[in-house]
Amino acid sequence: MIDPADINADFKIACKFADVPKIRSHDLRHTHATLLLQLGENPKVVSERLGHADISITLNTYSHVLLNMQESLAQNFDVAMKKSEKKPG
Repeated sequence: MIDPADINADFKIACKFADVPKIRSHDLRHTHATLLLQLGENPKVVSERLGHADISITLNTYSHVLLNMQESLAQNFDVAMKKSEKKPG
């Protein structure tokens, strides 16, 4: 079985060797989920990929990403409405 402490220790050494800011390996998980949601992937699929017991965990944890998606959706809808206003009929 893989020991999370070993992963974290190895990751810490790798960050130091690569001269990158110190982050936790768990931060990569958060980045992974954030990027998937920003790409428009279905939150239910992202939740399953993360192994969350319930989609509400994903939605609550990454709500900041979903807010940005709401803003993008509103802008896209506005553009679509303006285009439809220009078409006759």
